[in-house]
Amino acid sequence: MPASVDEKDVPAPEAAQAAETPRIGAKIRRLRRSRGLTQAGLAESLGVSASYLNLIEHNRRRITVGLLLRLSEIFGMDLQELAADAEGRLVADLMGALSDDLFQEVDLTNTDVRELVTASPNGGRAMLKLFDAYQKANRDLRRLADQLDDEEEDGLDLGPRTPAERVSDFLQDRNNYFPDLEDEAARLAADVKGDRPIHTEGMAGIGFATLVDHVRTVMGGRVAMLPPEAGPKGAVEVRTHYDSTTRTLELSDRLPTAAAKFQIAREIGLHSVAPVIGMLLREGGLTDVPAMDLGRTVLANYFAAALLMPYDAFLKSAEAVRYDIELLETQYRTSFEQVCHRLTTLNRPGEAGIPFHMMRVDGAGTISKRVSLSGLHIPRHGRAQADWIGCKAFMTPGMVRTQLTQLPDGQRFFSIARTIERGSVGYHAPKTTYAIELGCDATHAKRLVYADGIDLERPDVVRRISVL
Repeated sequence: MPASVDEKDVPAPEAAQAAETPRIGAKIRRLRRSRGLTQAGLAESLGVSASYLNLIEHNRRRITVGLLLRLSEIFGMDLQELAADAEGRLVADLMGALSDDLFQEVDLTNTDVRELVTASPNGGRAMLKLFDAYQKANRDLRRLADQLDDEEEDGLDLGPRTPAERVSDFLQDRNNYFPDLEDEAARLAADVKGDRPIHTEGMAGIGFATLVDHVRTVMGGRVAMLPPEAGPKGAVEVRTHYDSTTRTLELSDRLPTAAAKFQIAREIGLHSVAPVIGMLLREGGLTDVPAMDLGRTVLANYFAAALLMPYDAFLKSAEAVRYDIELLETQYRTSFEQVCHRLTTLNRPGEAGIPFHMMRVDGAGTISKRVSLSGLHIPRHGRAQADWIGCKAFMTPGMVRTQLTQLPDGQRFFSIARTIERGSVGYHAPKTTYAIELGCDATHAKRLVYADGIDLERPDVVRRISVL
């Protein structure tokens, strides 16, 4: 048994690591009790005093990495699974829900919500279910009112859907990394490129003509780039359709090249790795039709990104250019958003990139895409706050902005944000403007080219924002 360690005996380096480790005391307490262990018994196995373990379980001491490793062995859990701050996510979701106008007169603080979640996580989840039911009832009333008024819901944001939240949790629980899809993409990338010399591809990755050729020779189909058609209201519609009868993927000839490539790569994924995608969805419990349809699209998109930006080569390129997104999108002939999203998937154990979070928001602050591996809890309810860098990016369209953010609990994150336009090309083509925010724990900031020239230790550089 290792020698007993008291709180005052923790070495300085380990204490520093502990400061960056999530507070998971309540989770440890529940795991200990579920296995019938006493506090004294677990403390003895860990080589710490019972009083020190008591402080950890009540979140009065941050747990060290060394103790996390011992706990993962004792509980038989993966280290990332043990360290995942599920309670933190629940707190963030509750704070987002409680920011609704419904609770305007209730003076609840971040501390109140954390204490509620610590005391009764199931109680917190029950509150979220009630809030979701309240939102759904409001949406149903709005739909009914629109039907009675014979009005349409053009562009109406109906809020989060339960299948979308389940798929989001599915991605988060798997650290947004799917080795089966990575392996299939690597294998298919080799088949797609074949013996073509590198100069025919121009740069890294796979070219448009090569993808089209693969659809023709391997899938027995074809890609048709067609002009847009007028929709029922006279608006020009961007065509993206796969005809299974003729095996034809119809795409608008006004799509940007990066978007067209991605559509073809996704269709290749839906055709080639459908059994793998189905297996992953079943393993994740996404078996009802709405969740399966959404999950299939999400995993096909994941495969497309892995095919266009192969893991090993892309990670090597990212490290070489210090995560310069514009250089990466040029090198792989992809888009800014595609590169940012791919960076959030580089989570292979032992060969991982920087753990990022990513958000896509519109001008009203609505979050339409979220993933977080950085430790930042992105609320599923509510909107992005005006002082988030993603919202501020709309003030300087097309420019990359940077921000060092500190939350009330002391956590710091370094983020960049830039606006993008989505839609077809052409002066009269309808486009939608979004902002993409990509960020990481501030300890990784110096690995990014965007932190050059920024003194991260200066107090006036830090932007302190309210709880998310």
